[in-house]
Amino acid sequence: MAIDWRQYRCENFYDELCESAGLPRPAARKLAEYLQALSEPELAERRLAAELAIKVMGISFTVYSEGKNVDRAWPFDIIPRIIPLSEWQKTEAGLKQRVYALNLFIQDLYNEQKIIKDGVFPAELLNESVNFRKQCIGVKPANGVWAHICGSDLVRDNDGTMYVLEDNLRVPSGVSYMVENRLVTKRVFPELFEATNILPVDDYPAQLYDTLAALSPRPLDQPNVVLLTPGIFNSAYFEHAYLAQQMGIELVEGTDLFVADDDCVYMRTIYGPRRVDVIYRRIDDLFLDPEAFNPESVLGVKGLMRAWINGRVALANCPGAGVADDKVVYAFVPQMIKYYLGEDPIIPNVPSYLCMDPKQREYVLANLDKLVVKPANESGGYGMLIGPRSTAEEREKFRRLIESNPRNYMAQPTLALSTAPTLMEDNTIEPRHLDLRPFILSRGSVDSTYVTTGGLTRVAMVRGSLVVNSSQGGGAKDTWIVDLEDSAPPSPTQSQSQGAG
Repeated sequence: MAIDWRQYRCENFYDELCESAGLPRPAARKLAEYLQALSEPELAERRLAAELAIKVMGISFTVYSEGKNVDRAWPFDIIPRIIPLSEWQKTEAGLKQRVYALNLFIQDLYNEQKIIKDGVFPAELLNESVNFRKQCIGVKPANGVWAHICGSDLVRDNDGTMYVLEDNLRVPSGVSYMVENRLVTKRVFPELFEATNILPVDDYPAQLYDTLAALSPRPLDQPNVVLLTPGIFNSAYFEHAYLAQQMGIELVEGTDLFVADDDCVYMRTIYGPRRVDVIYRRIDDLFLDPEAFNPESVLGVKGLMRAWINGRVALANCPGAGVADDKVVYAFVPQMIKYYLGEDPIIPNVPSYLCMDPKQREYVLANLDKLVVKPANESGGYGMLIGPRSTAEEREKFRRLIESNPRNYMAQPTLALSTAPTLMEDNTIEPRHLDLRPFILSRGSVDSTYVTTGGLTRVAMVRGSLVVNSSQGGGAKDTWIVDLEDSAPPSPTQSQSQGAG
């Protein structure tokens, strides 16, 4: 027996799989029993199977290091994270509610700005937003949807409460790894999928294509949808290529497209120009169109904004959606939900302190050693101060940054992030902190919104670390949404006879 759950020390934090040492949560009992029945060689065999699958499938990510782009194999832990379906249904409803309100907010900001006139959202916050695009003022995209694809990061605190940590509304990434994590886990533990009712995630590419195709400005049965990538040196290029292949659409770069005199977008092909109806863009706003934004950009398409504003092409996500992808704006999402929907948030925000407010700033500056301080528009875990793990020099640096530009910083208490068992090199298990990024596809109403069953679970592979980003040493797990009403006990011996792994 390689794993002895009685030796698993998880008492200090809420653990996703175990209530206490030797006592798995109901949704995880079959998995725990199965893993405990495996011998150490069998467990090592499963780990090796996962590593080989990742190499064979070419699952990688890019790290920018010392001016170089380094491709690395995807770091993956074979022990999945499990969430019971009954709990997930509430989370799903909360995500639909949240993203619907965010889209209403973005539409309002670029048009009537009622939320500002009614004093719910501060005008000065918008005036100093680096992601508000004046080029989008007056635009009303189809169904009022600006952020068609959203990735909201969820964390669980010590008492088991799920919180939204942030919303990613510009060009959210990671969904391809969610799907690939499932494929790898099926190769490693095929018998568990026969015995347990695990909700599928492999329909995401089809759901994404349907969402994109429905945006076409022309009433066609098969509109021409393309995915616009910055190119092979982008850190998310694996995902761009994967999603394009899975959806059966063209993967294009800016030089593959042009805007003609009729304000329509065309793709260059060996058969001549072909009109493009929908562009799933994975390029930041400022590089999207040198005519409208950065004139030195060679990544985008000249005239693309003009084509979009005139309704000749659909863009997902819409330019300007990033105005709500701001860690300071995030603090106002509960008020948005109340203002636009007349409802209380189903999933709460993490309590936040805005440094632009003098009293809250005073509290933050007095408690830098206890708080997590974040810049408004950084991502990937960069530019943060994790107070309890910081040095006096780091805290002094952030003090100066906050005082020089208080609008750009907010702070939150250091959460006791939940943990999950993670397999170590010596085949023992230790708890590691994690978060969860589900992906939400918006189509114009709450009822038509699609949420992935689970999402990308990211794991801080270093003991005690709270940083889960793969670029900073994090890894990933498969995420299982389990229906407890329809599961049968798995049989490790049966899997061995089938040569599983």
